[in-house]
Amino acid sequence: MKIAIAHDWLVSSGGAEKVLESLLEIYPDADVFTSVLDREKLPKTFEKVEIKTSFIQKLPYAAKMYRSYLPLMPSAFKSFDRSGYDLVISNSHACAKGVSVPASACHICYCLTPMRYIWDMYGEYMSIEKPNLLVKAAAPFVAAYLRRWDRESSKKVDHFAAVSSFIAWRIKEYYGRESTVIYPPVDTEGFKMADDHGDYYLVVSRLVPQKRTDIIISAFNSLKKPLKIIGTGRDEPRLKAMAKDNVEFLGFQSHEEISELMSRCKALVFASYEDFGIVPVEAQACGRPVIAYGAGGTLDTVSTGETGIFFYEQTPESVRQAVLQFEKMSFDSGFIKNKAERFSKRVFKDSIKKFVAEKLDEHGRNSRSA
Repeated sequence: MKIAIAHDWLVSSGGAEKVLESLLEIYPDADVFTSVLDREKLPKTFEKVEIKTSFIQKLPYAAKMYRSYLPLMPSAFKSFDRSGYDLVISNSHACAKGVSVPASACHICYCLTPMRYIWDMYGEYMSIEKPNLLVKAAAPFVAAYLRRWDRESSKKVDHFAAVSSFIAWRIKEYYGRESTVIYPPVDTEGFKMADDHGDYYLVVSRLVPQKRTDIIISAFNSLKKPLKIIGTGRDEPRLKAMAKDNVEFLGFQSHEEISELMSRCKALVFASYEDFGIVPVEAQACGRPVIAYGAGGTLDTVSTGETGIFFYEQTPESVRQAVLQFEKMSFDSGFIKNKAERFSKRVFKDSIKKFVAEKLDEHGRNSRSA
């Protein structure tokens, strides 16, 4: 069986790339197609993977300015030659699901999310990114075009899998399609429990406005409890300026250092609105509870009263009240770690293999009866 995997762009190493890595472990002979590639930014696991790029790769500063070429990406994915393939898997949070697929092939989309910046988070992205006047003027027209294309291309997908219940809802809301929830792979084996714990709370995040680290800092300024923050980003100067002495910025840390700090923290605090959210699962893999914003993907990953608690408004006071409530509670580290295993890489691979096998069988039966 000839298999193709379409991936939006390969210019960094994040959650989407971890999904691709797992898919290639399941289907090592699959051909990979993407709009833009920067091999220097990818982990060593991709060194020997043959990756085919689109015409965007040849455009000026493509690897750095790939988002500027977003209006061209529907054409880029349509231009790939997929003739001869039996199965096409699109690993998509933008345009990969619009890849051209032979009429006889089965197209499965593992949907990380419908494009956030053209749907419900359009206004927020425009506010955060503060585009120049030209981009601001063109953005509504580009977004309208991409919304029409996004809906139309969704009709050509045979089956959807979603990373969380929240994304399954968004697929239904924007595409009118049903989907099966298959949680993305988390390296739960790479995190261990500690024998003793410190008195500090922990944030692990890119320091950008949409992650809402600011409300956590404001809450802990008031609480006067120790807070350690791992991560860097353009919002770092502002966050440092507002933080009091009980807040410590640790900058970039290695996986080993993050694991160590996570395993010894009192709890992880997580304030962003995520499609899934890998960091809360990693903390739970260390046996540590999570204080999380109760919306989006965390509703799947955090079990209130068992593996953590929620706050329901992205405000300092809501975070503060959640921390005070958390201080009165107790949690079982072993139980938390065991709950995290449902998000492991092994579970993901088993679930994807079963889902693909079922849909291929269904596709074959439908083709024979047509």
